[in-house]
Amino acid sequence: MGGAVSAGEDNDELIDNLKEAHYIKTELVEQAFRAIDRADYYLEEFKDNAYKDLAWKHGNIHLSAPCIYSEVMEALDLQPGLSFLNLGSGTGYLSSMVGLILGPFGVNHGVELHSDVIEYAKQKLDFFIKTSDSFDKFEFCEPSFVIGNCLEISPDCTQYDRVYCGAGVQKEHEDYMKSLLKVGGILVMPLEEKLTKITRTGPSAWETKKILSVSFAPLIQPNHADSGKARLVHLPPVAVRSLQDLARIAIRGTIKKIIHQEAMSKAGDGLKNPPRFKRRRVRRRRMETIVFLDKEVFASRISNPSDDNNNNNSEDMEEERLEEEETKPSELKPDPPVNFLREKVLSLPLPDPLKYYLLYYREK
Repeated sequence: MGGAVSAGEDNDELIDNLKEAHYIKTELVEQAFRAIDRADYYLEEFKDNAYKDLAWKHGNIHLSAPCIYSEVMEALDLQPGLSFLNLGSGTGYLSSMVGLILGPFGVNHGVELHSDVIEYAKQKLDFFIKTSDSFDKFEFCEPSFVIGNCLEISPDCTQYDRVYCGAGVQKEHEDYMKSLLKVGGILVMPLEEKLTKITRTGPSAWETKKILSVSFAPLIQPNHADSGKARLVHLPPVAVRSLQDLARIAIRGTIKKIIHQEAMSKAGDGLKNPPRFKRRRVRRRRMETIVFLDKEVFASRISNPSDDNNNNNSEDMEEERLEEEETKPSELKPDPPVNFLREKVLSLPLPDPLKYYLLYYREK
């Protein structure tokens, strides 16, 4: 069993490795991956494996490998304000990353078959909103999760700009999946052992691109043994933002602009942001790896054959040795980032419940 990229010591190092292997290509996707610690979605006793490029499954709880999520996020070509439907939303890890990109005027819905997994996803979402230092850097499109079989979505539901299915789709369900998509929208799903990107270019026109060979556990077929009738899944309505929400978004945006202006002013006086902690450079080796984990299998990329060149390897080793010598005397981890938005909001002369609302905290 092996991964497509090297394991990281923490979330940032895992993302560094995914970037180096060209799984993460765009800044928006990188920011979303860095904002949410993958380990937070693991059970405590399994967190040692959180930064390995491997899938994880425990009972009904399941996370795909980081390289798979990277490919999915890049293929979806996410933009602020779009609508997104996650079929088999699981822990909510992917939906939460998507929500950071969609922003306050997007739509973020998930359908999950297992009620215990939905409860788990809601707990993890609540934890992220209340505790994450990076959360306030974004305007979040909070995901809504609905229980049901994603093959039984009500035919009168709205169509979406972006759709992802996290289970293997058979050929007979391809048209059903396409029907959930708006014209101009993108559907990403494992179709006949290939992670596939389908773009709807017209009412009956499609462009299909095969991304990667994969094998997911197949979609669970609806079971009507008890009643003989389909249990239709009704997705949440696409609601207009309340005036209260619009005011919160506007206030947060104004405070962020003030913080940005203050930072630019300080930078103009010669103050610069401290350099990011220098991580040890990871060398890639040429490899072809297949990963098997509880019915899910995926193939890694093959690195450039020039990586095997002896001269290059010698240069890499020498460069790595020099880097280690440079950083040994003062190699310390940086202080945790300061959440300026949170500090600014908490310093405002406002009642505490209003401050918490501006920070998007839930009151129990």
